[in-house]
Amino acid sequence: MLRRLKENKKKGFTLVELIVVLVILAILAALLVPALTGYIDKAKRKSIVAETRQVVMAAQTLADEYYGTVDAGTSFQFGDTKDTNDGGVRVTLEEVKKLAEVKGTVVGVKVGKDTTTNTECAILQVVYKSANNVYCKYTKGATTGTDGAYNVSTTALAID
Repeated sequence: MLRRLKENKKKGFTLVELIVVLVILAILAALLVPALTGYIDKAKRKSIVAETRQVVMAAQTLADEYYGTVDAGTSFQFGDTKDTNDGGVRVTLEEVKKLAEVKGTVVGVKVGKDTTTNTECAILQVVYKSANNVYCKYTKGATTGTDGAYNVSTTALAID
C-alpha cells in the first residue's frame, strides 16, 4: 500500500495556485463589503423611521384621548411633567414612549391646529432619539428631507 502512494504522481495544489485563489477571494470580499454596509445602514435608517412612526401614532392616540376629555379652548401640550401653569392638559413624553413601546427617548412633541385638514389637536412635529443615539424628526406635511416627512440625523434635532 505504501508503494502505491509513492507511485501516485498526483500532487496537491501549488503555492501559486493557492495564492491566486486567495487573491480572487480577497477581491470579491472587497467588492461585497461596501455593498453590504450600505444595506445595513439603510436597514438601520428604516428601523429608526419605523420607531418614530410608532411614537407619532402613540402621541396622536394620547392627544385624541385627552383632547376629548377637556373643554374647548383648554391648552394642550406634551412635556416632561403633567403640571401646567395655565391649568391646561399635559401629556408626558414618558406616556408616549410607553404607549409606543420603543427603547429610545421621545425628545419632544408639538401639537396644534393643522390648517390643511382643520384638525384642532394634530401632531405637528415629533423628535425621537433612538437607543443608538440617532435622531429622527417627523414634520407633518413636510415634503423634503431624507425620508419625506421623516428626517434622520446623527446630530441632535429639536422641535421648531
